Amino acid sequence: MKRLLTLLASLAAATASFGAGYPHPPDDISHTIDKANVLPLALDDAFQFRKTIINFNDPQLNKPSFDAMINFERTRLNYGAVSAFDRRARYGHYYKFFWRSTRPADLTVRFEYRQQNLGAYVQAKEINYKDAKGSFMSEFDIVGDQYAEDGQVCGWRVLLIQNGRIVALNQSFLWN
Repeated sequence: MKRLLTLLASLAAATASFGAGYPHPPDDISHTIDKANVLPLALDDAFQFRKTIINFNDPQLNKPSFDAMINFERTRLNYGAVSAFDRRARYGHYYKFFWRSTRPADLTVRFEYRQQNLGAYVQAKEINYKDAKGSFMSEFDIVGDQYAEDGQVCGWRVLLIQNGRIVALNQSFLWN
């Protein structure tokens, strides 16, 4: 009986410590910034982008697919949209960035992008992370009126910013 209690106690402690050490951003919603200021580049090996997932949701422009995973992702993005208004509000671009920090740091993930109808004008959204260490996923979207009025995203880049310096970046092929 003692062995069973010891095993359960160690399992509970391991489970509690696994979930407790993962810091979350103060607000899971990205906020738009007024002006994307230019920052100095100081790349650091302690920070890196690992993976990027891009989804485009517009039935008028999407090509039909026979791949079940692509069809599922399109269906998932529209899940819960009952009316045509709800579905149109979900049309646009969805971005997921997976990144890692090997040491604790206060970081800002900034997503900068250009849209078709705005020309070279750069817009940006940010999410702040306090004492970030480990693996994270940051999500950004350009949907609804912003997508309908300003057009498709034609170039983007994502930055990890620490103390006003860019420590990691990832960008699309069309970003210059």
